[in-house]
Amino acid sequence: MRKLSFAFLSIMVIIYSCQKSDNVNDEASVDSSIEEQGGRRCAADEVLQQQIAEDPSRAAFLNELELKTQAYKGSALEAARSAGILYVPVVVHVVLQNTALVTDDQIRSQIDVLNKDFTKTNSELSNTSVYLAGYNYNNVANCEIKYVVTNIVRKTTTVTSFGTNDAVKKTSQGGSDPVDPTTKLNMWVCDLSSGYLGYAQFPGGSAATDGVVIDYQAFGTFASYPMYAAFNLGRTATHEVGHWVNLRHIWGDRRCGDDYVGDTPQHDGSNGGCPTANHTSKCPGRPLEQWMNYMDYTDDRCMYMFSGGQKTRMDAAIDVARKAYFLTSTPTSVFK
Repeated sequence: MRKLSFAFLSIMVIIYSCQKSDNVNDEASVDSSIEEQGGRRCAADEVLQQQIAEDPSRAAFLNELELKTQAYKGSALEAARSAGILYVPVVVHVVLQNTALVTDDQIRSQIDVLNKDFTKTNSELSNTSVYLAGYNYNNVANCEIKYVVTNIVRKTTTVTSFGTNDAVKKTSQGGSDPVDPTTKLNMWVCDLSSGYLGYAQFPGGSAATDGVVIDYQAFGTFASYPMYAAFNLGRTATHEVGHWVNLRHIWGDRRCGDDYVGDTPQHDGSNGGCPTANHTSKCPGRPLEQWMNYMDYTDDRCMYMFSGGQKTRMDAAIDVARKAYFLTSTPTSVFK
């Protein structure tokens, strides 16, 4: 288990942005060099600095949440969380020049991926002998969270592409204002031609910008237009929603860094593509790297698990910071 450094936490308030390598401006085409040049990357620092500049209390909130998360482990609150499935109402905003590109069936495919990934029912884990870098299959997390689309907002925009300044979340800037952002997960699907696959807001930020943003060419499992070949299984959303419930990147955003989860190994850094089995870290003890973890940067087909410690961290975020978003009964879905 890694040592928690609260001094480090004070400067590591992170809003994550998973970056693709090249820009895509044409809604009818996809640049294959995105995969060729390294796939997922992160621009966390620039987003972090912007949020802190706008709201200095942001760092203090996440520091306090980290203290409460560590205290949550082994507590009565954690024991009480074994009550069963929790449901999250989701509002999907499709913000494109042609909103018909992203169909209801494509949205359904993305939600199906989230529900399988967060309940340990994804196809990769149907095989109990699947490679897990030495991790015990029985300890792979069933996070007991399901997502239900309660509203779809289609916003035709004149904006050709969006960046990470949250304009996509603002009607006045060509985006779409969030719907019930204190009780629902808002998910924006748009063209992130600035070079990003998606980004998420950690707990405690402004309700007006809360939620996750996904590039439309990495959303769901099929489309009427070309998708990124390495990111066409819906795992970008799984990764970003993981951040939304306070999971850090598995390598702690620095060499041999800390993701504040006891049962994930230290990584040299992020992994891209699909590493080979028995890929080891150069960190102390040379542990096997858990590149199949959703919070690494591997291709969609090579990420397929959360650890038990990550589930505990999610549960703490739910009970301490995000409880209002989660229901014990199924909300009414727009999909019949």
